[in-house]
Amino acid sequence: MKRNFSLFLKAISLFFLFLFLGLFSLFIIFAKDLPRPEKFTERAWILPTKIYDRTGETLLYEIYGEEKRKLVSLDVVPEYLKQAIVLKEDADFYSHWGIDLKGILRAFLVNLRLQRFVQGGSTISQQLIRSSSLTREKTLKRKTREIILSIELDRRYSKEQILEWYLNQVPFGSNAYGVESASQAFFEKPVSEISLAEAAILASLIQAPSYLSPYGEHREELLKEKDGIIEKMLRQGLISGKETKIAKEEEIEFAEPKVSILDRAPHFTLHVKGLLEEKYGEEFLRRKGLSVFTTLDWELQKAAQEAVERWIKRNEAFYAFNVSLVAIDPKTGQVLAMIGSKDWGGEPFPENCSPGKDCLFDPMVNVAFRERQPGSAFKPFVYTTAFEKGFSDNKIIIDEETNFGIWGGKPYVPQNYDGKFRGPVTLRQALAQSINVPSVKVLVYLAGIEDSIETAKELGITTLKALSFYGPSLVLGGGEVKLLDMVSAFGVFATKGFKVSPSFILEIKDDTGDVVFEEKKTPKRVLESEVANLINNILSDNEARTPMFGSNSSLYFKDRKVSAKTGTTQNYEDLWTIGYSFGSRPIAAGVWVGNNNRVPMAKQPGVVLAGPIWHDFMEKVLSFWE
Repeated sequence: MKRNFSLFLKAISLFFLFLFLGLFSLFIIFAKDLPRPEKFTERAWILPTKIYDRTGETLLYEIYGEEKRKLVSLDVVPEYLKQAIVLKEDADFYSHWGIDLKGILRAFLVNLRLQRFVQGGSTISQQLIRSSSLTREKTLKRKTREIILSIELDRRYSKEQILEWYLNQVPFGSNAYGVESASQAFFEKPVSEISLAEAAILASLIQAPSYLSPYGEHREELLKEKDGIIEKMLRQGLISGKETKIAKEEEIEFAEPKVSILDRAPHFTLHVKGLLEEKYGEEFLRRKGLSVFTTLDWELQKAAQEAVERWIKRNEAFYAFNVSLVAIDPKTGQVLAMIGSKDWGGEPFPENCSPGKDCLFDPMVNVAFRERQPGSAFKPFVYTTAFEKGFSDNKIIIDEETNFGIWGGKPYVPQNYDGKFRGPVTLRQALAQSINVPSVKVLVYLAGIEDSIETAKELGITTLKALSFYGPSLVLGGGEVKLLDMVSAFGVFATKGFKVSPSFILEIKDDTGDVVFEEKKTPKRVLESEVANLINNILSDNEARTPMFGSNSSLYFKDRKVSAKTGTTQNYEDLWTIGYSFGSRPIAAGVWVGNNNRVPMAKQPGVVLAGPIWHDFMEKVLSFWE
C-alpha cells in the first residue's frame, strides 16, 4: 500500500513538473516576441480594404491605413478620462497582473451559455498586446500567446506606462487613434480641456467605435452609454452628485466630421463598413487588402438619388425636409439602393440645431434604420392576417362612425382621412382606398391584434413589441417600424410568400483573390401564395383605389403590374409610399418623407409627398429591367 502511494505521489509530482516546464517553455517562447515599447505607438499599413458595388466596377470606399495620431503624456490627460476608461475597459487594471481571471471566467461562462464567442474578458494589457500583433483570430494559440505576453508586459512595465501606451493607441473611430486625436476629431479641443461628459463619450466609443459613432445611426445609444459610465463613476465615489448632474445634462457639441471622400452611397457604405468592422475589426481592414463586393446596384443608386433631388425642394415648401429611400431584390434580400438622408454632404437644418435632438434635417442619420410610425402602410399585414383566416376580399364591412371602447384612458373613435363614411364596403375597397374605420374593424373583429403582430413579424418587421403595447390604432400605424424592414416585408408579397432577410454584402475576397465570404441565403415560405396573390391584386387594383386616389395617381403604372400602399400618420410626422413589381424580376422599394425631429409637416398625405419620389424611381428601374 505504501509503495503504491509513493508511486502515486511520484507520478503526480512528475505531472506537475512537466506541466510547469511546459508552461515555462511556452512563456519563454512567446515572451521573446513581446513588442518593443515604441511598437505601441508606431503603425504601418499594408493594403487597404476596398468596398465596391455589386459589379466590382464602382469603388464606393477605401478603408486605408492612414491614422490621425498625436502622442500625449499621461500627466496631461484629465484624471476623470483615465478613470472613465479604466472603469469601462478594465475595472481591476491596477490590481491584476496582466490578465483578469474573473473576467476570463465570466466571459467563458457567457460564451458557453450562448454557445458562441461574444465576450473576451480582455484587460487593457491584453488589448494593447492584441493591437500590436494585428490578429483577431479566435484560436487557442493566439489567446495563449496574448495571455503570456500580457503577463510579461505587466511584469516589465509600470501600470502608468501601460496606460499611457494604451491611451495613445486605442482606436476611437473616424481614423482617430489615441485620446488626443479623438478629442480633436470629435470636440476640436485638446484632450486636456475636455469635460467630464466628453470624457465619458470617449470611454463609450472604445468597445464599438463604428457602431456608436456620433456621426452614425446609433448616436442615442452613445449618449446612453455616456450616462451609464457617469453613473458608474458616481457609484465608485470618483465624482460627486453635483458633477454627475452637470455631466448628464451637458449638451454635447460634436465637431463636423471630415467625410468628403464618402460621396458614393454614403449611408449604405457606412453600414457595410460597420458590418465589416464587427466581423474583422478596424485594424485588420486597414491592412489586409480585402475586396468587398456589396449588393448595391450603382445605376439604381443614381436613379434613387435623382428621384430624391427632383422632388425635395418642392417638399420643403410643405415643411418636409428629409427623405429616405430603400430598394431591395425580394427574391434574394439584396439591398440594391439606399438613400439614408437626402444629402450626405449638406448642413444640418436649421443651422443652430442640435443634431439628434432638434434638427429638421440631419445628414448623418440613416433614416432607413430609424423607427418611425408607418401610418396606413401597416394595413396590408392586418388584411393578410384576415385573409389567412379565410375571409374573402368580397366580404362586406360597414364604414360608419364606431366607438371601439376605452383605449389609453379615453374612447377610441377613429375617423377616415376625408372625414366621410361610405356605409357597406368590401375588404378589397377598404384596403385599396385605405379607409380607416373598416380597417380597424378588420383588425379587432377579423384578424386580431396579436395575430396581426405575429404576421408582421413573420414577414420581417423586427421592431414590434408585446401585445400590451398596442390597441386598435395598430392598423393605422400605432407601432413604430424601420423603412428597411417595411420594404423587405412588402417584398414577401412580391415573391408570393417567400421571405429572405436583407443583405448588404455579396462576397469578400482576400488579397490573393480567394473568396473568404459568400452570402448564401435560402428563401423561407412565410405566407401562402394564394394570400400573397390576393394582396398583390388588391394593391395593384387601380379601379378599386380610384375613388380615394384618383385614376392617375403616383401609384399607377400603365401596362405594368405594380402594387403600392401609402401611409400618413395622424399628426403628419411621417409619410410613406411602399410598393413593388411582382413579375419575373421583382423589385420592392419604399420612400419615407418627414423631419428628423418629428416636427409635423403640412397636411399632405403620403401619396402627395412620398409618392412622386417612389414613382420616379420605380419607373426608372422598370425601364432598366424591361
